Amino acid sequence: MSELVFFTGPMDCGKSTLALQLDYTHGGTGRLGRLFTSRDRAGEAIISSRLGLRRPAIEVSAELDFWAYVVGQLTSGKRVDYLICDEAQFYQPEQIDQLARIADELQIDVFTFGILTDFQTKIFPGSQRLVELCDRIETLQVRALCWCGERATHNARTLNGEMITEGDQVVVGDTEEPEPGERPQEVSYEVLCRRHHRRHVTRAVAKATLSDPLPFGTDEDQLWSGQP
Repeated sequence: MSELVFFTGPMDCGKSTLALQLDYTHGGTGRLGRLFTSRDRAGEAIISSRLGLRRPAIEVSAELDFWAYVVGQLTSGKRVDYLICDEAQFYQPEQIDQLARIADELQIDVFTFGILTDFQTKIFPGSQRLVELCDRIETLQVRALCWCGERATHNARTLNGEMITEGDQVVVGDTEEPEPGERPQEVSYEVLCRRHHRRHVTRAVAKATLSDPLPFGTDEDQLWSGQP
């Protein structure tokens, strides 16, 4: 029985790594799949992980019809046993409907990967439709960490190290800090625990505010009592 599965978690928890691992595992058994992605940080038509793994993929534009593509592949005599769909939060809701139809009517496994919410903690339309339609949701067990050491659950957009809360929902960036001497990215992202996301306390803000390293285990409410 085929499934539509949604693997989710915040940035930095290994979603793209798992996507490539699943493709490797299924491909190793002789199954033939197709890889899709949208707006990967490494560029167009590629799935990349922060571990250095990368594979070519089909870039998902707003106009791509998954159903028409897969049916076209099958009618031309090509095998399609599964789909790997990375960065699925960027897909259109109707494209998620197409993926569900592929799983139901063509009996093809569909594995999707993406984050739930944007930098304003609002759910992405593609992710919302996946939650509504998927057979199961798998939350990745690799814990992304906030700078304070707590589990990171929220994605923050930053500019020059400070959290920003206005702007377009989709702006591509990365979570990696620039190397010494490198020019900072115009827009980057950082994963934070809910407490520090609410208070807009990024790693850079914490470093600038605290003269000593944060004493883990200390009541942070005292340290940030002036924050809303």
